[in-house]
Amino acid sequence: MTVTEGKGKAFFALCAGVFLWASSFVALKIAFQHFDPMIVIFGRMLIASICFLFVFKSLKNIDYRAGDWKLLLFMGVCEPGFYFIFEALALTYTDASQAGMICALLPLLIAVAARFTLGEKVSRKTLSGFCLAISGAIILSAAAESSSNAPNPILGNFLEFIAMICATGYMITLKGLTPRYNPWFLTMVQAFIGTMFYFPLLFLPTTTMPTEFSFIGISAIVYLGVFVTLAAYGLYNYGMSKIPASQASAFVNLIPVITLFLSWLMLGERLNMIQYAASFLVLAGVYISQDKKKEPVPEKSTTPAAP
Repeated sequence: MTVTEGKGKAFFALCAGVFLWASSFVALKIAFQHFDPMIVIFGRMLIASICFLFVFKSLKNIDYRAGDWKLLLFMGVCEPGFYFIFEALALTYTDASQAGMICALLPLLIAVAARFTLGEKVSRKTLSGFCLAISGAIILSAAAESSSNAPNPILGNFLEFIAMICATGYMITLKGLTPRYNPWFLTMVQAFIGTMFYFPLLFLPTTTMPTEFSFIGISAIVYLGVFVTLAAYGLYNYGMSKIPASQASAFVNLIPVITLFLSWLMLGERLNMIQYAASFLVLAGVYISQDKKKEPVPEKSTTPAAP
């Protein structure tokens, strides 16, 4: 396989991964209409784990080193662990379209975190873009109007921002793991940790157990488990292992645009004019933050993935 062909496959995998991620906001919103958020999240983790049981022995290219279990555990606790908790709570208070816009902040959060944890340089241009995007996110939330689908959008958007911080911890940790581990193995670890993480939460007094069968709700959970938890993470982890992190993280910027379209198409969600302007600020900030003069990061040192 030539370098060009390898990059082509990586780009396709990344595009497919972020499209599935974007669709997850809509699928979650649908699933939450029928089941308690904890039931939905545990269900998607369990389904993904069961799928991996059939292919576990075929996963190769694993170079375990002493102490890696701590990194693997931290990765899984960050995402899907706390990430999905905050995202589930967020989507009970805000629209899928607004949550998708907050997701656009992820590449900038990664750049800032890499500056302090990995010693990577952050240019003034990146910081300027970060400030602009944060401003847009604040305006997006402040201009939000309450509705039946978004009873408290300010709180929901803030919770989605916390979810992005959890995703940042996951990606930064993943950077040091993909050179030694098969991307699908890492996805499997996430699914298994997520299943164990969420199982005890089913017995919380705040968790409402299902009392009736809902075909639409079950279908949404199966979609989340197979196509989002398994396929999206696997595809993105694969793409991330093939190209520099700075290039791969840029694909996350497609999520808010795709989410806006899918939310309009499937949920009938709309933003007001101020929110559309705020969304433009977020995307403009993300675009400005991309330092084109930066040298690409060597492949061996690049290994993140996203939500």
